Amino acid sequence: MGSNEFAPVPVGTLLDVRVGDVAHGGHCVARHEGQVLFVRHGLPGEFVRVRVNSAGGGGRFLRADVVEVLESEDVGRVSAPCEYAKRCGGCDWQHVSLARQRELKAEVVNSALSRALGRSIEVTVEQVPGDSLGLGWRTRIQLAVGADGRAGLSAQRSHEVIPIDDCLLGHPDLQLAKVLSQRWAGSSQVVVDVDGRGGREVSKVPGPRGPDVHRTAAGRDWVVPGAGFWQVHPGAADVLVAAVTEVVTPKIGEHILDLYAGVGLLGGSLAGAVGATGRVDLVESGRAAVRAAGTNLADLSQVRVHYGEVGSWLAQRRIKRADVVVLDPPRSGAGTQILAKCIALAPRVICYVACDPAALARDAKMLAEAGWELFALRAFDLFPMTQHIECVAGFRPVQAPGGSNS
Repeated sequence: MGSNEFAPVPVGTLLDVRVGDVAHGGHCVARHEGQVLFVRHGLPGEFVRVRVNSAGGGGRFLRADVVEVLESEDVGRVSAPCEYAKRCGGCDWQHVSLARQRELKAEVVNSALSRALGRSIEVTVEQVPGDSLGLGWRTRIQLAVGADGRAGLSAQRSHEVIPIDDCLLGHPDLQLAKVLSQRWAGSSQVVVDVDGRGGREVSKVPGPRGPDVHRTAAGRDWVVPGAGFWQVHPGAADVLVAAVTEVVTPKIGEHILDLYAGVGLLGGSLAGAVGATGRVDLVESGRAAVRAAGTNLADLSQVRVHYGEVGSWLAQRRIKRADVVVLDPPRSGAGTQILAKCIALAPRVICYVACDPAALARDAKMLAEAGWELFALRAFDLFPMTQHIECVAGFRPVQAPGGSNS
């Protein structure tokens, strides 16, 4: 075998390993005879027995799940509140206290950005109001439907549907027990939404798009198209608006460009600060979201909503300059080409909202190489019990446009 080859380890094999550092993706890293294992349901420093469940990277690494904790000194380990926690693929950290979860998530963000930027980055993951001890926060949930017509949640890295009686992450107003007690033959998914006006909506897939739902955030009412994007944690929208505003510090008369704008939450919430003499351009590729944004912000004359794929829209050079760029890209991040086009607009600040630390780190490295510095960073626990983290990062040119130091 070559230096990068390992003897095959069959699925189902039990191994005793020492768990190492936390890694991006809801697992920790361990090693067996030099081979990397990505271990779920462990904690750094623990000695555990794991069961191998798959191999990846052409056999370069294994995925495994803890079946028994042999040694643990981590005071953060707790009993999972949900009986489905180890089988369902939705939760990664139910075996960990909330405080320890946030420490682990901070380690993931700090490690990714420190490696990318070549300097020490330290951020804490902040609690967000609106959940109950990390539970009861999902205002929208997508359930898979099994061959028997029962709705449930998918197993980790699998299409297997695990029937459940309830989901502890679900907001009480979802009334999931009612949905889960029914049969949904002919459907592949069932989507349940809490409407901000006190109701709920249930949609089947395949089937017609669900009705619009209504949300309230940043002192405004918002229409969100059925199956459209909106943060699912009740406290998320207000927290993110406040964090973005803090980074941007918008001024009267400024021009703000909001990319991947969705239904207009971030750009629309900043519009009042630039006043009637300012301008806010929103760019979004989803037609339903564009229509909703137009409705949501119809009273703001300084706001313009544009339909288009972000890269193509920027390439058209429909605007030549912006004072501020706000972007909230998909999980894959913005990427070099989009960021280069943003830089070409010579903004004084780029505010980047990220749901993936690895993508943020990659894009932060590109910005640093282009002469931009990370000057602000906050991280929020918008998805307790899961691996997911939301970050708001501020970047500014080391040499400000016009030649003066920032």
